[in-house]
Amino acid sequence: MGGGPDKEHVVIILSDPEPEHITALLKRQFPYFDITYYQVSREGNGPKSKNLGSQVPDALWKSATILLTLFALPPKPELVPNLKLIHLFSAGVDHWSNHPIVKDSEITITTSSGIHGPPITEWIIMTTLVASRHYALEYEWQKQHHWGQADRMKLTGTDWVGKTVGIAGYGSIGRQAARVFAALGATIHAYTASPRTTPSSRKDNGYYVPGTGDPEGTIPTSWYSGTSKTSLHNFLGSGLDALIVALPLTPSTRHIFGADEFNLLGSSGGSHKSKTTGGANKPFLINIARGPILDQPALVDALNKGVLGGAALDVTDPEPLPKDDPLWSAKNVIVTPHVSALGKEYIDRAFDLFVTNWKRHEKGERMFNVVDRKKGY
Repeated sequence: MGGGPDKEHVVIILSDPEPEHITALLKRQFPYFDITYYQVSREGNGPKSKNLGSQVPDALWKSATILLTLFALPPKPELVPNLKLIHLFSAGVDHWSNHPIVKDSEITITTSSGIHGPPITEWIIMTTLVASRHYALEYEWQKQHHWGQADRMKLTGTDWVGKTVGIAGYGSIGRQAARVFAALGATIHAYTASPRTTPSSRKDNGYYVPGTGDPEGTIPTSWYSGTSKTSLHNFLGSGLDALIVALPLTPSTRHIFGADEFNLLGSSGGSHKSKTTGGANKPFLINIARGPILDQPALVDALNKGVLGGAALDVTDPEPLPKDDPLWSAKNVIVTPHVSALGKEYIDRAFDLFVTNWKRHEKGERMFNVVDRKKGY
């Protein structure tokens, strides 16, 4: 890949107006960058709107050597003979898995994995506390101008001191969630595909927002690993009061959580009993990964039957979720339209990650988040 004095034609394709403060910064840091910002129109939220590459002129594709984008990939490799690097502003590449650029080219692809920890963790905490503190009921009282003092026993809330939170997928998001839940007094159980039996193996060697996460991997009191059903079930059977799903979507993780897993989680988790009532809260499930990781009909059934105490879902299967989907009205569910990562800081952090990566490339170091096409992330 080019660097140093060699000219690079950096093409930035986004649906928002040009962030001129960022493109100016790129030009100052890398004087040999020739930058073209191309704004595309993104209408709707469905799958057809995901690849906006057809809006881009062929001549621009042909001259590009570096591409920064979210929703626009060149329709086919033949259009980009000079392209050597694609930096995606998303954390995953699962929605591009069948695209010719991913399937049929060797163009290096990097993602923005690592920038999402702070906003997504705040979404996790927000929705979890809304559920555990019964805020939805309190908000209804407010709208009705009702001082619910006589009804206060309906607020059988619970705090997170002494609870156990399981995190499936201990990347930048999982580690930041662990940091915050531990600060609330919870115990953390981590689950990863590969074993993390030594202190060095538990370190976070990826990109993360400075001052966040669990860089040394010291927060979990228990660490489970493996790719078999048995290893997953050992983790789910460890007495979890909440389960955070933060795994990448791959063929092996599709529907990895189904009826058996929900039943196991429900029967072995939520074991923290109230000293006054003796009752146990059923586990709360949070999914900020991808909708198809869960068997959604099985989840709806588990919620409605009380197998689980509730769920907070920022991702569904499919997206957008149809108006008549049973998930909308499932018991104790919170559904948001894939917005947990959004925030004013997103675009700056995505560009910061690219800058960090390109500087590493100039030094001959491996960049963060290089996609392994065989693994799918």
